[in-house]
Amino acid sequence: MSHKIKSTSKRIHSIDILRGLVILLMIVDHVRERFFYHHQVTDPMNIQHTDPSLFFTRLSAHFCAPIFVFLTGLSAYLYQNPIQKPKRDLQPFLLKRGLFLIVLEITLINFSWFGNYQNLYLQVIWAIGLSMISLALVIKLPRYLIGGLGLLIIFGHNLLASINLQPNEIAFPLWTILHDRGYLLQSDILNIKVSYPVLPWIGVIFMGYYAGVLYTNTKFTKIRHKYLLASAFTSLTFLGLLRGFNLYGETNHWQIHSSPIESIMSFINFTKYPPSLDFLLLTLGIGCFVLYFIERFERPWMLVFKTFGSVPMFVYVSHLYILLIAYQILNTTFGANQGAYFGVNHIAYVWLIAIALSMLLYWPAKKFGTFKKRSTNRILKYF
Repeated sequence: MSHKIKSTSKRIHSIDILRGLVILLMIVDHVRERFFYHHQVTDPMNIQHTDPSLFFTRLSAHFCAPIFVFLTGLSAYLYQNPIQKPKRDLQPFLLKRGLFLIVLEITLINFSWFGNYQNLYLQVIWAIGLSMISLALVIKLPRYLIGGLGLLIIFGHNLLASINLQPNEIAFPLWTILHDRGYLLQSDILNIKVSYPVLPWIGVIFMGYYAGVLYTNTKFTKIRHKYLLASAFTSLTFLGLLRGFNLYGETNHWQIHSSPIESIMSFINFTKYPPSLDFLLLTLGIGCFVLYFIERFERPWMLVFKTFGSVPMFVYVSHLYILLIAYQILNTTFGANQGAYFGVNHIAYVWLIAIALSMLLYWPAKKFGTFKKRSTNRILKYF
């Protein structure tokens, strides 16, 4: 086997490899939420009450949603513009896929978190579904306008932070869905909470779609590398300036603490719900650099990540149910050992469990990926 991935397929590999990498980081965070929930984290995190090991474990998961949503937009452009094939009509695909993800969120995925339907949390899959539907609504616009709208939303939505609506106001449900995390419904029968306000994610998927053109021609390789590095450098430079002087982009200002590690933690402690501008500059900036690095210095061992990245929904649903069943068995067998929860007593065990779970999922993911390619079932293509 060659020591390098063939250049003709490098483009697709790099996208799936990065997607797979963030999926594995997501598994770590979900293991944390199952077995380390007795040490809960706030948004943004409380520096004084969050151990550095827990802080940086949680921080690693911050890269998952932005990169995944960005790559969703990028992949949508590639679906619309296949190499050496006629252009596809993207709008119906986005609408059907978006609706499918929303239904999946409120049924199969929501049950995997709680084991019941009394609590409905509209989380990342819901946000991706709504973002895809939003992209479908503007897909007839010129690509540069879609990119411009995405940039405007990403850089401008922090200006809306001062708008606070009350549950009795008519626009409260819409504003909760778009920008302010909160409950749409609270009752003895059903609670519905928007965990992922969708407006910033719409901006991210628009930018991903705008960037997709760089992956449609092998002649763009050098240009793509330059754009990825320039985007990474520009994003992180903006972040340094805006965050360094507490100018704009994050309502939670950073402060110098008694220890250097706490000062660093304060500097990179950003709001995720909804993602602040600084949050997106950090995650997407580093994401662009990693995407460049994977493509520029790829090796065959990176295909392990591609296995997970090529069947993301299969891995997502599978690992959630494995964690649900494992927690129920352990909690029933041994009882709560961490206050009201069953859990482990050190964050290192979270990483070890996540590694074991990832290894357990590797071959099923590989087999499912092969089966999906051969199958003509349209539903399977969504996984």
